[in-house]
Amino acid sequence: MIEGLRRDLTDLMRVPGLSGHEDRVRRAIAGKLTALGLESQSDTLGNLWTTFHGSAPSVMLFTHMDQLGFIVRRLEADGFLRIERLGGVPVRALPAQEVLLCGRKGDVPGIIAHKSHHATQPGEKDQVLPIQSLYIDAGFTSAEEARAAGVEIGTPVVYAPSVTELAYDRIAGTSVDDRAGCAVLLAVAEALAKRSKGPTVHVCFTTLEEFNLRGAQPLAQRLEPDIALQIDLALAADTPDMPDAGEVTLGGGPCLSLYSFHGRGTLNGVIPHPVIVRLIEESAEAASLPLQRSAATGVLTDLSYVQLTGHGVASADLCFPMRYSHSAREVCDLKDLADLTTLLTTALARITPDFSLDRDEVT
Repeated sequence: MIEGLRRDLTDLMRVPGLSGHEDRVRRAIAGKLTALGLESQSDTLGNLWTTFHGSAPSVMLFTHMDQLGFIVRRLEADGFLRIERLGGVPVRALPAQEVLLCGRKGDVPGIIAHKSHHATQPGEKDQVLPIQSLYIDAGFTSAEEARAAGVEIGTPVVYAPSVTELAYDRIAGTSVDDRAGCAVLLAVAEALAKRSKGPTVHVCFTTLEEFNLRGAQPLAQRLEPDIALQIDLALAADTPDMPDAGEVTLGGGPCLSLYSFHGRGTLNGVIPHPVIVRLIEESAEAASLPLQRSAATGVLTDLSYVQLTGHGVASADLCFPMRYSHSAREVCDLKDLADLTTLLTTALARITPDFSLDRDEVT
């Protein structure tokens, strides 16, 4: 399983897909589903899904396929490009980063400029420049050259796609959030294709998550699931700079979120349904899997809106540990992804026609 996850994760990490511009990622995932003999559908927003028909209750199993990045907002006369953030990009980590401009005539490499050290004054050395002060150098000497290369206001920009294999089956690079989730769902889809019975499961790859959680909600309205399981990262707290961020460790196994709340403008979050909590806990025990737990403020997923669809959806966030979120070099552990895949397939198999969502049975 790990080698399949490695292949799909590294393939997808190399495909640029800024939020709102995920089509190349969607086509790559659709191709992988086709290779598994599975038909898929897409909608106006670019969401992609494949359905395994079965009994009730139905399940929406989903993860987002977009990534954060930038939009070109101005072409300077000398060919430098001003940008605006799209998503929670850490501005302090941007100078000297390689980027990829996804222009109309093809991809154009560039770098986010960093002022020459020899000209940096003492008072500047510890400053974090605002995004409005940063610019991309793609080698152009005029705005006309940039436009001739297919770069214009509105051109999507992402961290230059990269994959680095670290020791002990750990992967570093761009868009681990949430191409790792996509790789897991491809592995789950492969397993579901071989089953003989079970609930109806919609395996979904959603858009616009990094742009204020836009894509999954219309898809949930369309599918009308009884249960929603969302796959995303859990902040690993095992590095020297994260001593008070919880107990999640890289390589420690999949994680169940018991509480998430954004608390910054978007006052939303998820407290999981108690029946789903019990399902995940019992599934982990049945499969002899470790199960980590998280409770965090400042974290938000599109499940916060999916859970409010229709009359309400029994929901939970399931996660893989990840380090260095939203930077150009995120890190995950393939063993965690494999265990998360096993946890999901085990949990789905335990959802039988008599599976009850009555909260009073567990509270």
